[in-house]
Amino acid sequence: MDLQLTALSLLVGYLMGSVSFARVVSRLAAPGSKVPEVTELHLEGSDQVFHLGTVSASSVSAQHGSKLGFLVFLLDLAKVAVPVLLFRLWLPSAPYFLVVATAAVAGHIWPVYHRFRGGRGLSAIYGTLLVVDWIGMFIAGVGGMVVGLFVLRSVLLAYVLGPWLVVPWLWWRTGDPAHVAFGVAAAIMFTVSMIPEIKQWRKISKEEKWDDYQTVMQLSGMGRGILKMAKKIGVVK
Repeated sequence: MDLQLTALSLLVGYLMGSVSFARVVSRLAAPGSKVPEVTELHLEGSDQVFHLGTVSASSVSAQHGSKLGFLVFLLDLAKVAVPVLLFRLWLPSAPYFLVVATAAVAGHIWPVYHRFRGGRGLSAIYGTLLVVDWIGMFIAGVGGMVVGLFVLRSVLLAYVLGPWLVVPWLWWRTGDPAHVAFGVAAAIMFTVSMIPEIKQWRKISKEEKWDDYQTVMQLSGMGRGILKMAKKIGVVK
């Protein structure tokens, strides 16, 4: 791979990934208001406050409703899918598009325009999978839910496992180390970015405050889907 093209791929991916549509949509929805970088959720039936340290589709959903949250998700997906697709079409003989994808995930999580405070990377990963292997989107979403709930019996793992399941999936589908490397890098970045929320969720889980735990999980469409399934199989009452 050419060094200059690799550098260009990194730059384009990171700068595109750094675009915060959560901030754009929030400012349009509430002109003149400051977009909070930490969303405080006062958990019902408790004095605890859950701090969601993201500016993302989830935080927009919590502040302005699920419709705007879903719009942000689609825009975040597109900001990654479009440059990945363009580089794949432009330079099909080498995996520059995967360099773009990896950098875009990093930019989404740590955006240079906003003091490196962004989302958690899930929509950016989905944006890449939409181009690379769209079935992988369902592996990340549905697969994580199935393994986390039915096998490991954990709501938290049902949320976190998805990106990691993409790694063996891409190996099986492509047999290409470059695709697998993207999967590993994306899963690591997602997990690292989730550490503050994981610590809070574990604390709530240990205290068995399931109502509070459900309040947190209902921030996103995926979280609501996981909870609905968890109730049906008895993981959560």
